[in-house]
Amino acid sequence: MSDSRPVLLLMDFQHGIVERIGDPAVVDAADRAAKAARAAGIPVMFVRVAFRPGYPEAAAGNAAFGSISQLGDVMTQDHPATQVHASLEPRPDEPVIIKRRVSAFSGSDLDVLLRGANADSLILAGISTSGVVLSTVRQAADLDYRLTVLADACADPDPEVHRVLTEKVFPRQALVTTTDEWIATLG
Repeated sequence: MSDSRPVLLLMDFQHGIVERIGDPAVVDAADRAAKAARAAGIPVMFVRVAFRPGYPEAAAGNAAFGSISQLGDVMTQDHPATQVHASLEPRPDEPVIIKRRVSAFSGSDLDVLLRGANADSLILAGISTSGVVLSTVRQAADLDYRLTVLADACADPDPEVHRVLTEKVFPRQALVTTTDEWIATLG
């Protein structure tokens, strides 16, 4: 990794999503990854999904977000449920990107920030494996990033879907490893 310019992306680790998954081990793994990245001089960026009040970005025909307004304001960008989880406190110099769709790239300024960081490889962690992680892996691979997925720093409401994605799908486009195995490569 000495000649690469990696960035660690911690995706959708926000109160409403973390609390719904209910697995503290995934947050602990993400926290270990963030601390190791910082110690190694690797930029850390946080991605969260949220919308403007009234949900103007949510088209009625969108299967994932078309009925989101029925949740009230719980998914709006200032609501406590959409804020980065308190156990993963971003530093003041670490960008927090708001996305408006499933992929970390869609409806966000992530691409601009990654180009500004001269990133050529991404280390991905997020909730859910079948949502933000899958969508971001696919889009980032199409954008020619070298990818690493930290399997234990990802979680999905369906453990079998998580297993299939991390063991069979993601390895086609990314190195899939554990947080501790990845940290061991940094030394």
